[in-house]
Amino acid sequence: MPSRNVIKNDIPNTYYHVYARGHDKMDIYRDDEDYRVFLNLLKRYLGRVIQKDNSGRLYCNYKGEIELVCYCLMTNHFHLLVYQVDEGTMSKLMHNIATSYSHYFNCKYHLTGSIFESRYKASIVSSDDYYLHISRYIHINPVNWIDYRYSSLRYYLNQKSPFWLKPRRVLDVFSSTNEYLRFLSDYKDTKKPSDSKQFRL
Repeated sequence: MPSRNVIKNDIPNTYYHVYARGHDKMDIYRDDEDYRVFLNLLKRYLGRVIQKDNSGRLYCNYKGEIELVCYCLMTNHFHLLVYQVDEGTMSKLMHNIATSYSHYFNCKYHLTGSIFESRYKASIVSSDDYYLHISRYIHINPVNWIDYRYSSLRYYLNQKSPFWLKPRRVLDVFSSTNEYLRFLSDYKDTKKPSDSKQFRL
């Protein structure tokens, strides 16, 4: 039987919580360069400018077809909140990211095979306001979440973000960044242990 959330209903104009972890819970980010490479892949496939490889061939680009709303890269797993505009784009984006990052990681650390435990998982965010909770869950995933370097929270609080990140889908619901910060803090104080079990990694 397939793992929960591995088989996905592929629906356009829908929010998804996407997550994956390293094979056998291994670290998939071992130093700052690893985090930066993964983030650069998000820029490659979602950025305003279509990039080329060393041979001059164009990389795929999915701007306008899917939006990255927030992210958090942890040592052995990652979380993304995306808004899929066009059906099928999420699968193409995640395939390209997983393939490119695995190739980089294996070359750097002299490994072979997929570095991820399984195909990424994705759960549909089915209600109009639940995506706000998912953004909160993702942003407070680290223990030191307010100062964590490898999440999109810094862009939310500084009100400046790269083209490939779309925080306004969340922030426009709030009157200010301080209100969003209170929204995060309130959940941190009241969340239950069971909350972290709904997204099995």
